[in-house]
Amino acid sequence: MSTRASAERTVLVFCIWAGPGFLGAGGLVEGFVRDSLPIALLGIVGICAAFVAHIVVNAWFEQGFSRAEVALGIGGFGLFAALFVSAWAAGELSPADYLSGLAAFATLVAGFIVYLSTRYGMRGAFSRFHHPSPSSHGGSGQ
Repeated sequence: MSTRASAERTVLVFCIWAGPGFLGAGGLVEGFVRDSLPIALLGIVGICAAFVAHIVVNAWFEQGFSRAEVALGIGGFGLFAALFVSAWAAGELSPADYLSGLAAFATLVAGFIVYLSTRYGMRGAFSRFHHPSPSSHGGSGQ
């Protein structure tokens, strides 16, 4: 990809996450603060919209997620999971908070599966994770 195209993609991705992405994250946090499941769900919708827009930009520029984007996504997921589990263990989650967190995790898992299946197909997505051992090919190596 040319330097100009790479810069354009970077600006588009930044604008996507600075707009609907941060509004969605703010809605999710506001839903937790107010113990409001509908507000949290609206936040999740905003995050989903940003993710879909990011995928559209990647398709337009014929590129996948960069290593930095993947690292940021996994790190954000890990931080959210750690905060959710620690709040649950401390007993500080209201029923609305608990359902909001479960909805967010379910959405993240579903989004991950949908992304892999649309990007690589179901067989290709499975083969990205499953690497058979040499002994599982049915022979003794002779």
